[in-house]
Amino acid sequence: MMSLVVHLKTVAHLRGKGDRIAKVTFRGLPLYSRVAENCEEVAYFNETFRWPIASRLDENEMLEIQVYNYSKVFSNRLVGTFCMVLQKVAEEGHVELTDTLIDDNNTSIKTNVTIDIRYQSMDGTVGMWSDGEYLDVPDDRDGMFAFETDSLLSGQSHGSGTSPGRSLQGSIPTFRKAGRGVFSAMKLGKTKSSKDDHRRGDEPAILEMEDLDKKAMRLAGMLEPDTISLASVTAVTTNVSNKRSKPDIKMEPSAGRPVDYQISITVIEARQLIGLNMDPVVCVEVGDDKKYTSMKESTNCPYFNEYFVFDFHVPPDVMFDKIIKLSVIHSKNLLRSGTLVGTFKMDVGTVYFQPEHQFYHKWAILSDPDDITAGSKGYVKCDIAVVGKGDNIKTPHKANETDEDDIEGNLLLPEGIPAERQWARFYVKIHRAEGLPKMNTSIMANVKKAFIGENRDLVDPYVQVQFSGQKGKTSVQKSSYEPIWNEQVIFTELFPPLCKRIKVQIRDSDKVNDVAIGTHFIDLRKISNDGDKGFLPTLGPAWVNMYGSTRQYTLMDEHQDLNDGLGEGVSFRARLLISVAVEILDTTSPEIISSTEVQVEPISNISESATGKMEEFFLFGSFLEATMIDRKIGDKPISFEITIGNYGNQIDGVSKSSSVKKKKKEGENGEEENELIQNSSEDEDDDDGELTSVSSTPPMKPFITDRNYFHLPYFEKKPCVYIKSWWQDQRRRLYNSNMMDKIADKLEEGLNDVQEIIKTEKAFPERRLRGVLEELSIGCSRYLTLANKDVNLSGRTKLDRERLKSCMREMDSMGQQARQIRTQVKKNTVKEKLKLAQNFLQRLRFLADEPQHSIPDVFIWMMSNHKRIAYARIPSKDILYSVVDEETGKDCGKVKAVFLKLPGKKGFGHAGWTVQAKLELYLWLGLNKNRKEFLNGLPNGFEEIKATKTGQSVPPVTLVYNMKQVFQLRAHMYQARSLFAADSSGLSDPFARVFFSAQSQVTEVLNETLCPTWDQLLVFDDVELFGEATELRDDPPIIVVEFYDQDTVGKAEFIGRTFAKPTIKMCDEPYGPPRFPPQLEYYQIYRGNNTAGELLAAFELLQIPFDAEEIRRALIAVHDFAVPQIKDLPENELLHPPLNIRVVDCRAFGRYILVGSHAVSTLRRFIYSPPDKSCSNWASAAKLMNGYMVLTNGCSHARSSPSLSSRTLSRPAGDIALNLEAEPPIRKMDTVVKLDAMSDAVVKVDMSEEESDKEKRKKKKKKKGGLEEEEETDERVLDWWSKYFASIETLKENLRSQEAAQTDAEDREDLEIAAEGADIRPDELHLKGSRMKERFKDKKISKDKKKSHAADASEKRPPKTRVEEMMVYNKELESEYANFEDWLHTFNLYRGKAGDDDEHALDDDRIVGRFKGSLCMYKVPLSQEITREAGYDPNMGMFQSIPHNDPIRVLVRIYVVRATDLHPADINGKADPYIVIKLGKSEIKDKENYISKQLNPVFGKSFDIEATFPMESMLTVSVYDWDLVGTDDLIGETKIDLENRFYSKYRATCGIASSYSVHGYNIWRDPMKPSQILARLCKEGKVDGPHYGPGGKVKVANRIFTGPTEIEDENGLKKQTEEHLALIVLNHWEEIPRVGCKLVPEHVETRPLLNPDKPGIEQGRIEMWVDMFPMDKAAPGPAIDISPRKPKRYELRVIIWNTDEVILEDDDYFTGEKSSDIFVRGWLKGQQEDKQDTDVHYHSLTGEGNFNWRFVFPFDYLVAEEKIVISKKESMFSWDETEYKIPPRLTLQVWDADHFSADDFLGAIELDLNRFPRGAKTAKQCTLSMIRNEQELPTISIFKQKRVKGWWPFVARDENDEMELTGKVEAELHLVTAEEAEKTPVGLGRNEPDPLEKPNRPDTTFLWFLSPLKAIRYLVCNRYKWLIIKVVLALLLLVLIGLFLYSMPGYLVKKLLGA
Repeated sequence: MMSLVVHLKTVAHLRGKGDRIAKVTFRGLPLYSRVAENCEEVAYFNETFRWPIASRLDENEMLEIQVYNYSKVFSNRLVGTFCMVLQKVAEEGHVELTDTLIDDNNTSIKTNVTIDIRYQSMDGTVGMWSDGEYLDVPDDRDGMFAFETDSLLSGQSHGSGTSPGRSLQGSIPTFRKAGRGVFSAMKLGKTKSSKDDHRRGDEPAILEMEDLDKKAMRLAGMLEPDTISLASVTAVTTNVSNKRSKPDIKMEPSAGRPVDYQISITVIEARQLIGLNMDPVVCVEVGDDKKYTSMKESTNCPYFNEYFVFDFHVPPDVMFDKIIKLSVIHSKNLLRSGTLVGTFKMDVGTVYFQPEHQFYHKWAILSDPDDITAGSKGYVKCDIAVVGKGDNIKTPHKANETDEDDIEGNLLLPEGIPAERQWARFYVKIHRAEGLPKMNTSIMANVKKAFIGENRDLVDPYVQVQFSGQKGKTSVQKSSYEPIWNEQVIFTELFPPLCKRIKVQIRDSDKVNDVAIGTHFIDLRKISNDGDKGFLPTLGPAWVNMYGSTRQYTLMDEHQDLNDGLGEGVSFRARLLISVAVEILDTTSPEIISSTEVQVEPISNISESATGKMEEFFLFGSFLEATMIDRKIGDKPISFEITIGNYGNQIDGVSKSSSVKKKKKEGENGEEENELIQNSSEDEDDDDGELTSVSSTPPMKPFITDRNYFHLPYFEKKPCVYIKSWWQDQRRRLYNSNMMDKIADKLEEGLNDVQEIIKTEKAFPERRLRGVLEELSIGCSRYLTLANKDVNLSGRTKLDRERLKSCMREMDSMGQQARQIRTQVKKNTVKEKLKLAQNFLQRLRFLADEPQHSIPDVFIWMMSNHKRIAYARIPSKDILYSVVDEETGKDCGKVKAVFLKLPGKKGFGHAGWTVQAKLELYLWLGLNKNRKEFLNGLPNGFEEIKATKTGQSVPPVTLVYNMKQVFQLRAHMYQARSLFAADSSGLSDPFARVFFSAQSQVTEVLNETLCPTWDQLLVFDDVELFGEATELRDDPPIIVVEFYDQDTVGKAEFIGRTFAKPTIKMCDEPYGPPRFPPQLEYYQIYRGNNTAGELLAAFELLQIPFDAEEIRRALIAVHDFAVPQIKDLPENELLHPPLNIRVVDCRAFGRYILVGSHAVSTLRRFIYSPPDKSCSNWASAAKLMNGYMVLTNGCSHARSSPSLSSRTLSRPAGDIALNLEAEPPIRKMDTVVKLDAMSDAVVKVDMSEEESDKEKRKKKKKKKGGLEEEEETDERVLDWWSKYFASIETLKENLRSQEAAQTDAEDREDLEIAAEGADIRPDELHLKGSRMKERFKDKKISKDKKKSHAADASEKRPPKTRVEEMMVYNKELESEYANFEDWLHTFNLYRGKAGDDDEHALDDDRIVGRFKGSLCMYKVPLSQEITREAGYDPNMGMFQSIPHNDPIRVLVRIYVVRATDLHPADINGKADPYIVIKLGKSEIKDKENYISKQLNPVFGKSFDIEATFPMESMLTVSVYDWDLVGTDDLIGETKIDLENRFYSKYRATCGIASSYSVHGYNIWRDPMKPSQILARLCKEGKVDGPHYGPGGKVKVANRIFTGPTEIEDENGLKKQTEEHLALIVLNHWEEIPRVGCKLVPEHVETRPLLNPDKPGIEQGRIEMWVDMFPMDKAAPGPAIDISPRKPKRYELRVIIWNTDEVILEDDDYFTGEKSSDIFVRGWLKGQQEDKQDTDVHYHSLTGEGNFNWRFVFPFDYLVAEEKIVISKKESMFSWDETEYKIPPRLTLQVWDADHFSADDFLGAIELDLNRFPRGAKTAKQCTLSMIRNEQELPTISIFKQKRVKGWWPFVARDENDEMELTGKVEAELHLVTAEEAEKTPVGLGRNEPDPLEKPNRPDTTFLWFLSPLKAIRYLVCNRYKWLIIKVVLALLLLVLIGLFLYSMPGYLVKKLLGA
């Protein structure tokens, strides 16, 4: 191996005296010398540094030496630098020299350095690789060659001590091809192996704590102090030799376990469906479940608004692969299935990974699967949401959905997917498979063999591919373990597809049922890239490995699920060679197949070498310890088996891959030796032929550790296994993943550190975060240098090349972004930057996951009595060896603690938590030719015992350790907190069991507690550990601590487990600070994947002998261990004990029974922090850490509740002008707040916004179609609902403007980042930004839409009468006001065993009650400020002015407005909801008022109920489903804690309205007037005021507010009043110093409904509010009437005057001329059965028709919601009528009447009565553009205009789905109210009253057979007049000629003969 060796001898002519250190850097890798202490003039280093290098030395490379003055405390100071170009070294191979250093200013200084440099190339000579001196190997055709280097170290053991003097010449033949393929890698990290480690002796083994930082500094390469991770500092003490890797704590497999999901889909409407006059139905399909909407008759734009819910209980993977399919079917009925119009498909995962897990009001584009050349078949508007447990979905407020939809801007597609998707072909090529398991019993086979004499493979495989809801399968290959298919399955699907995964499954064909052998999922996101430098999905040809159940065949396989791809496979099943390609189709080309059916066709064979060159791999494993073996398995001998693929497998390890069969079967016949083995390095050649694999350890009887566990006596002797296997050499893929994984691991560790620092509130989290980002960017650039050498390797698959390029781009941009963010990390931005860094982590993990497999994973099975008990699966990349350290797997050549688990479903739940066995395992996997390295990572001090054969390079079967150290382990178990409740009492009787090596000890059992404080020391004597002392010190084995609950009967129950590493003291170390005694630390306890508490403990490992006296002294000196009594809490917050709240029932005879308990694990949030003086010049008050205020609310303007902003937006006009600029302190602190009663704008505190708002108002005034008349502003018309709808409008507008503001901000940020990015390096920009730009484009489009949407909304709104508004919260009130826990905290009291499954993790059923109280921790004595206050009560301490808890009676008034999106409860997909209200003992059931078949019922009711606090405080509002028979089902319920609201300072008893009036719809609800409320608040808060002054002023504290002072009563009389003033103060109470806070406004809150059977999943929402009035005060007035508005009765009169240019359909029998028999049909949407027809205008020859015909449509209409209300029975069997709400749309159609056949449909127009285009004045001006450009044209509303007349076009679609004009109609629309209709009635058609005159029609309209003569006369005369005349003349002429000819001869004869 090549290497560069630098011998640093001396540094001379130094100034002063001191410690010196040198740093030598080559190729970016710095090495440090030891510290030369106290040197004066000359520092003698005499040290050798060596860099193994994998590419030849370039003559331009540099070597740099830096000399520092070393300091323990401060950072090292640079003395000087020496740089040298290595040209001479490269040429001559050896240079010795002395030269001077230069300082920072590049000037030469006296100090000089003496060095000796050697460059050792391959054979000791220095030659150029490119000259090809070594060997000339011809290029192999497919170039599958990567250069590999052999290591200098031989395969001999370390223990044997002799350094091998083996010549390097011998290994040259392994370099097959030089030149092109050399990659320049260099070895990193392990700078020297332990053999030539000259430093070992010099460096003290003990690191003092202060040294540590320095050491860390050196490790971090002199970066700034931020960059050093806490982990790396501790790692220095524990991981110097780094031979152990970290244990994985989470044990239980989470994959594959079923979870609850709910998919809710609302189909709102469809538009632009292709087809004439259709009757559409929408079918909604999820997976295999189908549901249908009702059918709408003869319309192309049906309105459904139907809600469907699908419930699933399946594993996440299965759920996310299900396909959601929306299809529109035309004229489906019971007898016929209907014709498919179009479908839309998307997988559930796409929806789930949307923001908020949903698409809301989006349009799905339909396409026809049978005709891909056609375009869109229409659009369906829908909402789709996917909710898992615990996801909450923010639904936008369901109010009147009137916004005219911009379809193109709201397509149902994830962001970044183009609206125009193209059709593409997905080719999945299935080449062949190998290593299939037996899938049949061998009995039958033996019978067959006896009869026929042939031996057959017992499996008949075929491959099934599933994608996007379609399946394709290959042919079946009969009886073959190695089938070859060479077939491709072709899917045709839109691209980019909305389905993420292709499922490829090998199945065994069987007469009875086919079963899966193995499954593989191809994730399309991983095999494609959508950036502008991206690539289409591509894969392979590559082998994919399939894992599943174990290989022995059983008839009923209990782990069959694993073969279907659910859960983690426990064994290798087979490998399949596949490739994937995608081709975008050009749908215009004529020869394209237009159907999307799956096709299967054969393909040509691919070459053996296409997937890479076969290489021989060597896997070595050594079992250093096997403990914690579960005693349930019995004491039969136990052995461990390791397999990789089928190698090492005892069942069918023989069925090796075909390519290897040629070689030899485990080395029986040596003749067949293949070139593969010949070419391995020569010296091993002789014994390699004989090397048999040893894949399992010898069986051994287990020894007992304790009651639960065994261990195996692997003491001095450690059994080993090794396996040789042959795989295609695709290590680069794994190396690439490893590099990224390592960067990700480091990043994750750093981020966890930062979070820990933030959580424990230590100093400077920002420094640590900067360090983490620095590490990340260094890692990224390091990755780029390493990956760069792979770029031009040939013979990789397309995906390999593209993936490498995109990884490099991503890593490059990530490194730059990290550097960039690093500069922005400040103390206040840490949290948001942390989020960004977490995004990096996700991106890294995503990139690192390699889609093309190479070497299969390694499985370790524990066998007992030939039964497979438990297993572990280790990804092969984790243990793969590489010469380059970054590429090596993280566990390669390290000792890893591996926990075995039960296979498949057995591992779910309790069984999965007990450890089956804990192994300390050493694994190494690499090319056979790198085999010499395989023992390097083992702990030193062993001898190898080989198998009987002689021979050097046979791996050992056993390692014998002759060095052992004896230790004593001391476990200081202090306490645990928040443990899992394991007993029915809701507590546990916990004890802990500590395992170390093969010993275990137990703490005492503490009864009935979840927070046991054991404060116990467990001592393990004589713990024997094997290996060198120093290594053990650096890398101790881990300690496992398990917690159990002691039960009087039966076995102790498992609570949880945690891991720890001890601090080690060797004999020669003193026991003292900083490392001893060790600090108590927190360890997280896990139970499965859930946390189950934490342990506070410390562990130390002392090497025997040690001085016990010294330790005792040290412990007394440090009192950290003896935690003082509770009364004086220790300063260290970690040591604060948990607080237990218990409620007991006192029974007779002094017995106590525990009712329930609650443990507050951390008191941090209750610690009182003294007031912050800087907060502002007038305010302050006590503040708790989490923002709870006890006494008062200081700094409130800074932290007012979040709803403040949304509230100011909706403040109606005419309120207030507030000027809150901080005025100069000289003036008296009076802030004046003026209110101008006439002002027109919503005045905001913030000036700029105020202007924008005025603008908005102006815009609203200028509506597009000019000003329209005001709606009636009559007070009488307004009711509570007017207020509600106005408020919802405001809410929506705020959301829109917030969204627009947010997008603005995002834009700005994006631009900033882009701009900052621009100054990185101009040459890099093209590499970076490319992907970003692409993203910008997509984002921008959607953002602009959002913005324009917001703007439109504001423009479209007509001028409003000023309606008073209230707050509509789209969430619970609690979330807006911190749960109203401003002084009352609520603690749930638990009792009963805690649930385990994820299903019951919510613990709701364990709550037996609630403890309410207030906690506050503060230092005694209290500060002066509080004690000085007036009325201070010393007994109450911090809790002044707290209300009494005497029982108090309260009238509770509950208003229920409506419910939305209820979960259907009946078979028909609907529900019949009604309200039930419970409070304490009282219950109100509103059963008789159920609302039939409605999932969005409007209740509009109020209920009064009386309560007594504190006894009854939990109000439950439930929605039940009424059933005719059987019991009613609960749909969902919501619970409200009334007491907290009642006592809250936010005053949540009765919301404060925004204005005060004494009558009308906005009447004041509270019995107390605003002035009384204000007076009371001022008195309670000890605030000066209120002082009312003249001129409408009021002064409170030092604030002055102004406002109107008059009020009108019912009769219009004006009175003087102070109420308005008081109300203004209340509405701005948060501005009052010290006591101010946001008072709860008049509101409606939206609460989720939950059902205990489906925990965590919303079952709908309910809108409501609660008022409370104490019974001892004045009684409130009557409840507000919120009953639902009754729809208003209208009548729409439509007069059809004329039609024109109607297309002509019929051909005349006689004359062939075209004509039409026209009539017009019309109806209001939803009332198809009431359709009306005109009479027929027969035989129109020009398309003109005259009708003068009147349609009359009566309907009920809700003005506010803009919907027509229809009540009708759904079917004959319906019990009662159902109410539907649909938009008012008038449909007019033109038809051609036929007598004998069905009438022909010619065209139609649909007018939305709220907004339709104005009719044209004349027929000429009426064009198609009136429909096409509907969006741009001004629209009118019949409800405003009342009467409209004009021409409108009829349209239909032609064959090419283009719109065409099929006629025009002149119509008049007249809208009258029911009263007006009664006064002026009209007749239908042309009847009385008010008849229309008969139309003036030409006569022919009579049929010819009624008056044939007339018709004929008309026909003949009119049209053929001239023709007839011509014909008659011609006939006359003919007759004349005939006569002439006839008589001519006679005359001639007469003449001639003269007769």
